[in-house]
Amino acid sequence: MKIHEYQAKELFRQNGIPVPEGDVAAGPDDACAVSERLGGFPVVIKAQVHAGGRGKGGGVKIAQSIDEVKSVAAAIMDKPLVTPQTGPQGKKVRKVLVEQGLDIDQELYLSVVPDRSTAKIMIIASRAGGMDIEEVAEKDPDKIIRVLIDPLAGIRTDDCNQLASRLDLAGAIAEKFSALVENLYSLFIKTDCSLLEINPLVITAQGDLFALDAKIDIDDNALFRQKDILKYRDTDEEDPLEVEASKHNLNYINLDGNIGNMVNGAGLAMATMDLIKNAGAEPANFLDVGGGANEEMVENGFRIILSDKNVKGILINIFGGILRCDVLAEGVVNAARKTSITVPVVIRMQGTNVEKGREILEASGLNLITAEDLNDVTRKIKEILST
Repeated sequence: MKIHEYQAKELFRQNGIPVPEGDVAAGPDDACAVSERLGGFPVVIKAQVHAGGRGKGGGVKIAQSIDEVKSVAAAIMDKPLVTPQTGPQGKKVRKVLVEQGLDIDQELYLSVVPDRSTAKIMIIASRAGGMDIEEVAEKDPDKIIRVLIDPLAGIRTDDCNQLASRLDLAGAIAEKFSALVENLYSLFIKTDCSLLEINPLVITAQGDLFALDAKIDIDDNALFRQKDILKYRDTDEEDPLEVEASKHNLNYINLDGNIGNMVNGAGLAMATMDLIKNAGAEPANFLDVGGGANEEMVENGFRIILSDKNVKGILINIFGGILRCDVLAEGVVNAARKTSITVPVVIRMQGTNVEKGREILEASGLNLITAEDLNDVTRKIKEILST
């Protein structure tokens, strides 16, 4: 689960990680009020959307007066913000973060991520802060510093000192940096983060450290034990179909293709998406109803796929095990009767109660296309595309 920068900075403040003074605003007048409370200029106005590259998209601006604050905030919130991560449609800006400007002397990069290849936590740092870290890693990999932390042992002072030394930090700044890294690692662990990033982490001319930006992603699988974090969820930033699917415990990701699909199992889902592409089409979604799905979940999954206007056809590919083929068939038939079907539906089933499932589909009287095997699936998808 992604959270906004201003929310991440709330967590930073609570955990001893210094951030600039500032507050969130829901409109130009609110932004002016925050600016007046800060008591000085310049201030920085930052669009709050779940996407990186906001500065390049015009979503981060400096204002030198109250009049500029109002006009800049209005301009940012007046139109969708387009960044490399939003796609061409952009994202609507509903809030801005107004912060006190800082006298910046140096910019660093710092992040914490899980490293699955070693089953450890990796801290990544660089003196090339404020830049696209992926580009830095590709063009000048020597500038990227990596330190692995054993989560069972936890972070050590030596780990922090090593990072500070390799960043050429010394004296009081090195001490402040080491304390910040310890607090950052602690926050990463206790909130079940999948990503925690500061870019840039700045050193001011006065010798202070501040997290000028903040990005936090929380592992969705751990949200059941992160009740306080759930209050940060902003469904306005999520795909409406994905939000609807989450209400029914469906693993759904909306894509840009034209053939919707429903499967039971993530591996089968990936294979089915490849099957769709091999047939010359593009998958419109990832939808795994799971091995323990019931008729209601199947019905809801079918309804969500049909609500995607880009879908020109649907492929249901089920291996009957825990989810029996007859249960799937009942769910599909019920959903089809409750929903106006305007696209062809191809169903391939194998496994437990497959014959009974096929009988249910046949007896429904609905225009449902049964495929015998994967080759038959490919043929039928091609037929859909040609009509």
